[in-house]
Amino acid sequence: MVVDYAALRAVAAVVRSGSFERAAASLNVTPSAVSQRIKHLEERLGAVLIERGTPCTATDKGLALCRHMDRVGMLEKDLMAQLPELAGPEGAGLRVTLNIATNADSLGTWFLEAIASFTKASDYLVNVAIDDEDHTADWLRRGRVLAAVTSLERPVQGCRVTPLGSLRYQATASPDFVARYFPDGVTEDAFQRAPALTFNQKDRLQNVWAREVFGHDMSFPTHWLPSTQSFLEGSVAGMGWALNPIQLAKRHLERGDLVELVPGKVLERYLFWQINRLAADQLHELSRSVTSVARRELDSRA
Repeated sequence: MVVDYAALRAVAAVVRSGSFERAAASLNVTPSAVSQRIKHLEERLGAVLIERGTPCTATDKGLALCRHMDRVGMLEKDLMAQLPELAGPEGAGLRVTLNIATNADSLGTWFLEAIASFTKASDYLVNVAIDDEDHTADWLRRGRVLAAVTSLERPVQGCRVTPLGSLRYQATASPDFVARYFPDGVTEDAFQRAPALTFNQKDRLQNVWAREVFGHDMSFPTHWLPSTQSFLEGSVAGMGWALNPIQLAKRHLERGDLVELVPGKVLERYLFWQINRLAADQLHELSRSVTSVARRELDSRA
């Protein structure tokens, strides 16, 4: 069976860009040509590869093809560096996009510096997906990304694991908020009335911290704010208490904009870099940049 790489490249471009029109522009062909290539490939395989919508997304079989094209793209990149004459009209000027997953707090504290350093030294593009650190490993399992920052220490099948260190959190709130809800200290009764800030339904950090403080699960009201920066700003504004990374909370604690709910009570989340073994050697510089910045910015694991 001969692999139709023009069709596979069209599938990958649609998934990456989210539309047939943008995929066509990136490949320097017409949207009709992209549509026909994918249609013929789907008929040949007897399976739908692209879920048409806004944006277009890949099915499981489509993701398998995209995963293959990620590896092919990296191999072609190495080859074209040695033999640029091989590049055809559709391949000319194309750059490889690396799909990576991380948690929002890492992106908001240290991870952006790592990938920025990598992209400045290479011509790779990056597509960063955000999910809870307990769930980014699922992106690797499903083949949606080549690498991820995750809380999972055990290697995902086919991946290499490198410890990064711990991201440390403090439960913080504004002085006015503490005076309003905790005039007699952080008691169980007061805690159950004080609103927290929660990133999304996957975010369990506040629950973990409360269990460590009180010795059992606690219920509490919460606002939902899906942004690391909004957590910090919401805390300073007196909207609720939140688990903020120490790197972000430090300046506000020093100025008195924030105070700790329980002084000295720090929650640690150990993080790991997992990368697909088939891509690890070619992306050595990416891993080097990630581990270098992480080991400077995160706490080392004892």
